[in-house]
Amino acid sequence: MTGKVAIITGSSRGIGARLVAGYRREGWGVVASARSIGPSQDADLVTVAADITQRATAERVVDAALRRFGRIDTLVNNAGVLISKPFTDYTAADYAAVVGVNLTGFFWLTQRAVEEMASRYGGHIVNIMATLAGSANSGTPAVLAALTNGALAAATRSLAIEYASYGVRVNAVWPGIIQTSVYSPEGYDDHGDRLPSLGRPGRVSDVVDGVLFLESLSYITGEILRVDGEQIAGP
Repeated sequence: MTGKVAIITGSSRGIGARLVAGYRREGWGVVASARSIGPSQDADLVTVAADITQRATAERVVDAALRRFGRIDTLVNNAGVLISKPFTDYTAADYAAVVGVNLTGFFWLTQRAVEEMASRYGGHIVNIMATLAGSANSGTPAVLAALTNGALAAATRSLAIEYASYGVRVNAVWPGIIQTSVYSPEGYDDHGDRLPSLGRPGRVSDVVDGVLFLESLSYITGEILRVDGEQIAGP
């Protein structure tokens, strides 16, 4: 054990599950939270099954970290919802689901965690932005993702400035098109010329490496790291 502790949300599968594995490989204790997640046999991995949109969940997750490990060094806000629809087709339920997870969940848990970090001078917050929300495309309309990601980007920079004097860094990782177990490799052929300049979708490991890269460099804060294979800058 390094003695360091990370909280990771949305950690039952995909990027979140791989982030948990990545931090554990580095010797960190981890508190993993998701709406549906089973108990762990690993003594240094604590799981909390809870709805991130509820304010009480923030207390449960932070309390679990403090009870087991006595500290919080990093919070990775990975839980997110992406609903792709034409703008006029979004329903009130869609709006509540996306804003509830992407913003409300982020707000309550970050507020509680940063309070703990600031009290002992030091910590790191990493916000994972929504895949495919980085650039507007008529084939994948995602205004709600764009709305919440814009807010997270602004909050990342604002918190980085506000808490720099407390030794707390705040960064974000913005993935491009990432291949996950949900889709077959052939499914990404539909992206056509929307694929990045590298000519392939990214891997979940690329996102995990990006987060751990930010973790390793103590002089980076307020940064939004694009892990997109030059999707934005490319032709």
